[in-house]
Amino acid sequence: MFSGIIAAVGRITQLTPRNDGTPTVRLSVEAGALGLADVAVGDSIACNGVCLTVVDKRATQFDVDVSPETLSCTVGLDAPGPINLEKALRLSDRLGGHLVSGHVDGVGEVVRFDPVGDNRLLEIRAPHELAKYIARKGSITVNGVSLTTNTVNDADFTINLIPHTLDATTLGKLQAGARVNLEIDLIARYVERMIGSDASEVN
Repeated sequence: MFSGIIAAVGRITQLTPRNDGTPTVRLSVEAGALGLADVAVGDSIACNGVCLTVVDKRATQFDVDVSPETLSCTVGLDAPGPINLEKALRLSDRLGGHLVSGHVDGVGEVVRFDPVGDNRLLEIRAPHELAKYIARKGSITVNGVSLTTNTVNDADFTINLIPHTLDATTLGKLQAGARVNLEIDLIARYVERMIGSDASEVN
């Protein structure tokens, strides 16, 4: 589990196809300001909101393997470039954002990214099947960043990004047309499941 509070912006430096007969790709990631002293092979690190397992580690870099399925349903892991990084939560950590699983639910599209003073108004169009889980003033994860929605209109929702978020994550580089990883609030899925189960029992 993660909190959606980005610890560092790293960079994918290399993509290498595995030589074991599988279509899996190994990513080499420069960790940036993310300290790796307490990271071991087998630990989880969220990369642009995707929970991945460390398979090798060096002083300032780590490697992860990414399956074709993950590459097909996420963005930002298929080419060298900057990515948001967060280590998995410990039970003693503060939950500054919200509970994030690192399992991307879908890919959204940036509709607009407009300056509002020092802030930015980010509008995203979510896939139709995810729209029902997004509520005004609710939590959502965008490229691994825990955020709060301002308005929701059908499949579109807006978020206000403050200067700290713009500086401390990759979201400051977004522009209209960009695609982003979305993870909906876990609670919304459980509520739907419980309501659906209750309805089926009544019927």
